Amino acid sequence: MILEYKNMKRNFFLIFIIFFSLAIMIKLFVFDIIKVSGHSMEPTITNGSYVFINKLSYGIPKPFGYELIFQWKEPKKNDIIIYIYNNNMVIKRCVAEPLTPFEVSKKTGSIFVNKIEIPLTSEQYDKFKFLVEVPKNRIMAVGDNYEHSIDSRNYGFISTKNILGKVICK
Repeated sequence: MILEYKNMKRNFFLIFIIFFSLAIMIKLFVFDIIKVSGHSMEPTITNGSYVFINKLSYGIPKPFGYELIFQWKEPKKNDIIIYIYNNNMVIKRCVAEPLTPFEVSKKTGSIFVNKIEIPLTSEQYDKFKFLVEVPKNRIMAVGDNYEHSIDSRNYGFISTKNILGKVICK
């Protein structure tokens, strides 16, 4: 009877370790749930809400890193993506894929990309005024709430290797 109890205890411990290890692997490489902090994606995603991330949408993420180990796909226009900027996880919308042409208007102080007018500050305008397309292997990511978003207009295009996942449920 005592020997049987020890075997049950050992088996339970082994099953617990296996499930715990699987849960960690799933969180690191497959899916994640994160709480949104900020207003840059409103009204699509509100401050304090939770989003479900598919980390395998574009490739295999490096565990505890800020890039993909292997990439098999690039984000498409309107994908809501996550990436790291200034050691923070950022959620933005992909508004332009690699090599997408755009026009910067001095008259309106805006950038026109994929039939969308995105306003620019004078500093942002100065960064984009001589550019005509999104560089290869990069995307333009912008928050839906233009006035309260720090995004590609401020810090430039995002490398597709640094996109760690896609929001699949909000």
